[in-house]
Amino acid sequence: MAKRLNENITSRYFEAANGLGSKKARRKIIAYVESYDDVFFWRTILGNYEDDSRYFEVMLPTRMNRLERGKKAAIANIIDGVGQNMIACVDADYDYLIQGASPASRTLLTNRYIFHTYAYAIENLQCYAPSLHNVAVAVVLNDHSIFDFNEFMTRYSEIIYPLFVWNIWYYRSEHYNEFTITDFDNIIELGDVKIDNPEYSLDKLHKKVSRAVDNFKKKNTNARDSYLAVKDDLNRLGVDSSNTYLYIQGHHLFDHVVVPVMDKVCGRLYREREQEIGEQSVHNMQYQTEISSYKNSVGDITAMLKKNMGYAMSPQFKNIMNDVAEFLDAK
Repeated sequence: MAKRLNENITSRYFEAANGLGSKKARRKIIAYVESYDDVFFWRTILGNYEDDSRYFEVMLPTRMNRLERGKKAAIANIIDGVGQNMIACVDADYDYLIQGASPASRTLLTNRYIFHTYAYAIENLQCYAPSLHNVAVAVVLNDHSIFDFNEFMTRYSEIIYPLFVWNIWYYRSEHYNEFTITDFDNIIELGDVKIDNPEYSLDKLHKKVSRAVDNFKKKNTNARDSYLAVKDDLNRLGVDSSNTYLYIQGHHLFDHVVVPVMDKVCGRLYREREQEIGEQSVHNMQYQTEISSYKNSVGDITAMLKKNMGYAMSPQFKNIMNDVAEFLDAK
């Protein structure tokens, strides 16, 4: 009861604040997000819909004058649609893909004040494969293409896809605890990737995944039709064998797949540029000046990925944009 009262007070506060301004004043819409890292991402989306009549303020949720974090906290203030001047912007996680198999999933899919990433999380979109070469260039300022990120992520997705379908199959059932996201992550652990021969690691991964898939087939001998139904439904939702990486756990993708590969690629590109400076410098003083300037210009991989906006080319980003546009047009 106290929680609901607090929600309605918050809602009425923002509505009253908007009503105090002149008729020409812009209406403020509060967008609650899960963490500080989410603020920039949702700002890049919502900022496109600001005009003379409205603007957004993206922030972490608060309760009893204390900041809160997480998906539940972001959703709590707008649950049941209290207040048209507040929305929640959250990671989809598996809630989008399991299509109402849990209360949290049903809330995500049915509440018009909740917007989600379609991909598992923001990290997945920041790792959007067609944009990763640009991230490497931003980090080391060397545009030499030495690694095909798009091909690598596509091949990675194709390998883990059959197991991913099993993972969603379990999460849509009452036995989801028999094959958790953690279990899935442990199997798809890629290990050390040699950028000159990524197929070595991918082949090892393929063998691990194939063994796991065979085990699930043996364990669920009557699941063929239901497995294919899940596969077809995932395809309807935008998941296929080439883009599965966008729907696995975001932190796993970011920390255990993309950053380690990016670190190796950027390391080599850095050494390549360093050698080039050495070969082109006329004397040691020039070399020291140039190498110092270059070192001061090099960026941080994690920071660059978190600011990567190459996801704007992705279908998932366009889905988010369409959802926001439809919401505002309906108001």
